[in-house]
Amino acid sequence: MSRESGESREPADGDGADELPEYAERVLEVAESIPSGRVMTYGDVAEWLEEGGPRQVGRVMALYGGAVPWWRVVRADGVLLPGHELRALDHYREEGTPLREAARSAEGHVPRIDMARARWDGGGQDHGR
Repeated sequence: MSRESGESREPADGDGADELPEYAERVLEVAESIPSGRVMTYGDVAEWLEEGGPRQVGRVMALYGGAVPWWRVVRADGVLLPGHELRALDHYREEGTPLREAARSAEGHVPRIDMARARWDGGGQDHGR
């Protein structure tokens, strides 16, 4: 199952060009498993997979994340993805993701994710860390 968007990539191992790297596929599966209204950090996803780190997860999400709920994989500080703040904010509001209102001094007055309430630990129960 390929989640790649229209871009053609040369296969690294001779498989079909539409195949995702195995690590990318695993990252995207975790992103798809995050319940509506909840989030995991890039580091949480890497820890869950026991492979890579936040930067590797971020790279996968940047390259392939458009076909999964990308807004549910976030920065640890709860700041919305630069350049995608308004799209993400629409998703968060629609899903009821806990947000913290921005301080009046914050650039653009864009809220942050309330990480204490929104963070999901990947367990069977829908509860925070």
